[in-house]
Amino acid sequence: MPLLPRLLTVFALSLSMISPSIAFAAPSMVYLVRHGEKTPDEKDPALTAQGRQRAQNIATLLSKTGIAHVFSTPTNRTRQTAQPLAQASGLPVQEYDPRAPRALVEKVKALNGPVLVVGHSNTLSELVRLFGGQPGTEIADNEYDRVYQLIPGPDGVTTVLFTSVPPTGAAP
Repeated sequence: MPLLPRLLTVFALSLSMISPSIAFAAPSMVYLVRHGEKTPDEKDPALTAQGRQRAQNIATLLSKTGIAHVFSTPTNRTRQTAQPLAQASGLPVQEYDPRAPRALVEKVKALNGPVLVVGHSNTLSELVRLFGGQPGTEIADNEYDRVYQLIPGPDGVTTVLFTSVPPTGAAP
């Protein structure tokens, strides 16, 4: 057999062996949270002391999940919420455009490993839906503790909803 047909046969065989793994590339888990409590009346507010504590609590809560990718919108409050876990995990905080949720979902679906996405009260429900989960009730402006865990499976996505530990000194 000439060399070119042999190389093409080897290439085709190799491709057929790796293509199933490419088709199943997907995050093992997606966590979605809203940024922590923010300072009032600023154009791009930072986190309050409570918000910084909540960000640390989220980092502690998710520290054993093996987060491999961290995403945040380009605002101070979301980056500051994502930073403690990203820093503890040695990961960069990757920014995404909250006005282009489908682009983020497609990017995340091409990744492997658990993913954290930090967003806003008016964007998380749509992101949960786009990932195939069930968001439940809309997130109130004064609600900061909702944590979505989306578990991809053969029959779709299972949504687990829990709350982050309240910040130290916060009312229950």
